[in-house]
Amino acid sequence: MDSLVGLNVMIKKVSSLLKVLWLTMLSSCFSVVRSNPGDTAANAVSQSIYEFKMKGLDGTEVDFAQFRGKKLLLVNVASECGFTPQYEKLQQLHELYGGKVVIIGFPSNNFGGQEPGTDGEIGAFCKKNYGVTFLMMSKISVKGADVAPLYQWFASKALNGWNDKAPTWNFCKYLINERGEIINFFGSAVDPLGREIIDAINK
Repeated sequence: MDSLVGLNVMIKKVSSLLKVLWLTMLSSCFSVVRSNPGDTAANAVSQSIYEFKMKGLDGTEVDFAQFRGKKLLLVNVASECGFTPQYEKLQQLHELYGGKVVIIGFPSNNFGGQEPGTDGEIGAFCKKNYGVTFLMMSKISVKGADVAPLYQWFASKALNGWNDKAPTWNFCKYLINERGEIINFFGSAVDPLGREIIDAINK
């Protein structure tokens, strides 16, 4: 009997340790922050973000050329994700720093099937649950064979100059500077109101 009790205690300890290791691994994966290494010959951009035109959530065309001279924070979003509450902080960021950065959400269903809704359903969900007023785009694919051209640009250093990091889950964030260059990639777990993002916006 004592040996069974001891075995159960050991199993619980091992299980607890494995859980901690798993959460640590997930945290490190979702908390990635990458920054532009600086102006070097390797940073030659062959395509500009200002060349893209995409459909907004309301069906109107959005020409990215209108954002010249502004910082942009572009986020792939989903309605049924553990990170979905970040909508609230993204809205707060929009309200507090809208004069310095344009927030743009890109709904996608690529990770865990966590954005199954139509554009209309997504818009209603965001407004009802989080009061979203920042710019939301029509649902797209952010990875795979049908990846949207903008997200191809994000993940190709040959096109954007240095970054090859594609979204690893919902709520990954790309910060673009006033010249249309990617300056940061932030993983899903990076707080939209955290120091890393606020400091980058204020630079």
